[in-house]
Amino acid sequence: MPHDPALELLSDCLPALQRKFDDLPNFPLAKIDSGMKAVLEQACERMADNYPYFHPLYAGQMLKPPHPVARAAYAMAMWLNPNNHALDGGRASSQMEIEAVREIAAMFHWDSHLGHLTSSGTIANLEALWIAGQLNPGKRILASAQAHYTHSRISSVLKLNFASIPEDSRGRMDLDSLETELRKGDVGTVVVTVGTTATGSVDPLDEVLELRDKYGFRVHVDAAYGGYFRLTTASMAPETRRAFEATREADSLVIDPHKHGLQPYGCGCVLFRDPSVGRFYKHDSPYTYFTSEELHLGEISLECSRAGAAAVALWTTQRLLPLVPDGKFAADLQKSRDAAKVFYSFVEKDARFLPAFPPELDIVICSVKSVSPAESSRLASAIFHRAALLDLHLALAQLPVSFFPAGTWPEGGDVRDGKVTCLRSVLMKPEHLDWIETILQKFDQAAQESS
Repeated sequence: MPHDPALELLSDCLPALQRKFDDLPNFPLAKIDSGMKAVLEQACERMADNYPYFHPLYAGQMLKPPHPVARAAYAMAMWLNPNNHALDGGRASSQMEIEAVREIAAMFHWDSHLGHLTSSGTIANLEALWIAGQLNPGKRILASAQAHYTHSRISSVLKLNFASIPEDSRGRMDLDSLETELRKGDVGTVVVTVGTTATGSVDPLDEVLELRDKYGFRVHVDAAYGGYFRLTTASMAPETRRAFEATREADSLVIDPHKHGLQPYGCGCVLFRDPSVGRFYKHDSPYTYFTSEELHLGEISLECSRAGAAAVALWTTQRLLPLVPDGKFAADLQKSRDAAKVFYSFVEKDARFLPAFPPELDIVICSVKSVSPAESSRLASAIFHRAALLDLHLALAQLPVSFFPAGTWPEGGDVRDGKVTCLRSVLMKPEHLDWIETILQKFDQAAQESS
């Protein structure tokens, strides 16, 4: 594992923080003893049983190492362990959260908003659908079949009627199928995914908004994975660019700083374009709010205790890497997309593979050419396991055969509701671009040795 500069940063800033409290009476703290060292060594040994998520040769699941400054800021804040439920428990970190969330809202060109951090994208989506249910009681929630499964699960928890809309051949919500459901007149909210977790597909948000004008429903954008690519729209295909630019018109939006935002888990974020939805959060507490009459984050969130350290890490990272299209943060995102384009070009030209469709973001999906989906799935699994032995870690995804042209599998491959196991590469680290030739060499070797 490479040296992490976060340790050096922490060794400088933590003593400075401790000195701020030197005027308090001293009291004894726990001392390091052999028992502490022993159990920490055991924990270290257990943690070694992991994939190398931090390394560019890991291109499997959506795991991106936090920025060193985020690691250092989070650990520094943990010395105080602030709680951002109320100003009493997180005075400085609560203000830092408000400022950091405001910067995220500005990235989507929102002039006004109500929003806060959450412990995950799931909780952020739960809050958005909870508000949707409050505003349109009894109305249905619709989302694409390729939307994250959390939406159907959350709808069940909230007792909301949920329905899935078929996807098109590029993994995006099918608009004809959507309008068929809208004509029934009982739809309250449509969830639009800007960057699906399986393929990185971007639903046509701009066209969904046109349907909103016609049928009248709320639009919730799940940009948990793809949201930060709002900073790189200049290089996108026109239809993808239009979808990202239309995010300014959504009613609510979720984004996960712990994915592309360089943050430790867990750090999600939910935004509402209409601040008046805060009325649904109103509650009283007999003990929490007594030091300030200002807005407490706990008054606009369903979660109570939340890690203030997450806000400190996010605020610090965004000070170093502002969320602007011409900054280093955006340039690194572009590297991830460029790496995906190179990977796609390789599999597109290679007679052994068939990519599903060009990547809109930084995820590449391809099947292995064979006589049937079953044999293609077997070969994909073999390449996946062989690549891991070469220290290249990919992922597998079960996808509809309809993502591929008719006739792709001569023996029984045209069943439109069938599935095929595909190889999936998530090239979300900027270093993937520098390592792409090595990645492709290992990928090629794994394919040769698995045939």
